[in-house]
Amino acid sequence: MPLDFSLTPEQEEIRALAHQFAEREIRPVAAEYDEREETPWPVIRKAQEWGLGAAAALPIEYGGGGLDHLTRLLVIEELAWGDAGIAVSISASTLAGAAILAMGTDAQKQRHLGVLCDSSEVRLGALGLTEPESGSDSLALRTTAEKVDGGYLLNGTKQFCTNGGIAEIQVVFASVDLSAGPAGVAAFVVEKGNPGMHQGRKERKLGVRASHTAQVILDDCFVAEDARLGFEASGESRGPGAAGAMATLEETRPGVAAAALGIARAAFEYARDYSLKREQFGKPIGAHQAIAFKLADMATEIDATRLLVWRAGWLANQGLGFAHAEGSMAKLMAGDVAMRTTVEAVQILGGYGYIKDHPVERWMRDAKIYQIWEGTAEIQRLVIARAILGIRI
Repeated sequence: MPLDFSLTPEQEEIRALAHQFAEREIRPVAAEYDEREETPWPVIRKAQEWGLGAAAALPIEYGGGGLDHLTRLLVIEELAWGDAGIAVSISASTLAGAAILAMGTDAQKQRHLGVLCDSSEVRLGALGLTEPESGSDSLALRTTAEKVDGGYLLNGTKQFCTNGGIAEIQVVFASVDLSAGPAGVAAFVVEKGNPGMHQGRKERKLGVRASHTAQVILDDCFVAEDARLGFEASGESRGPGAAGAMATLEETRPGVAAAALGIARAAFEYARDYSLKREQFGKPIGAHQAIAFKLADMATEIDATRLLVWRAGWLANQGLGFAHAEGSMAKLMAGDVAMRTTVEAVQILGGYGYIKDHPVERWMRDAKIYQIWEGTAEIQRLVIARAILGIRI
């Protein structure tokens, strides 16, 4: 089969639409929302109206837009090119959606994904996996789910939850049996307004400040039996729990990579254009090898990253999965490239890059989290090493 790196006319059209939205609706307000650390509700609503909200990535049968995996990655890159924090606010609900798709019964998918796809108003989703004492060891949970008459009582604290406390539905991972380790992990959907769930501390962050990050505290939070993802009325199936958590992260890692790619591209383009205008020693700084070679490396790494991201999207479209950790490869490369590119962009602008008159300092702050969340760069290397060596290390 011949290789074909071209996009379909429809993909090109959607990509152009997402870029237009980022240019018109995101960039003009990005600095303001970053400074105020506020959720950009008006922009989220507009994204939904344009067909670029989180629902666009969900299946048509549940009310979503049905975008294929690769096209979804194209959209995420463009939104993050506009601003990473706002892009997170627009698309983060897909984390909860991915968990429900990975673990839910058809009835649960119809019910909960229908909420996320409701076009009449903005309804966000959130995922609660990380805890104060469990980060990279994500399944070392202390949050418990005690079986009681008619359902479960959830107790514990979830940390670093995007949309935590403001989401319409929150997918919470908890242990039904702490002694069983990962085998005891299960996932539950907790709906907004449940008196046993409330928002804890809202985090103040280095970057992606236009997205809402907070603790979610569960205090004797009662949920019915059918809130457990994978629940069957017969009681025969209880869902894939820990495996579902890993499947959710594997599904969403290429999207994280695409967002990091968008940040890197934004920083590169800005630094490139600046280097052609700024003059030192009688010529544009881009004409000096010290700057030109930086830009050459930035452009090369961005294109290499895009190929990894697109490959992950293509594999997902084919239903082939990531047998050789291709999703982790994309996320690892993209996070590191975003960090290197934004640091170099600041360097190219010199003192101007360090002040808020130019956006590169914001992009540098935004880039750092992409080496951390949804699996740190170190964890991605572990996943990749296990895949290529075929042994547990």
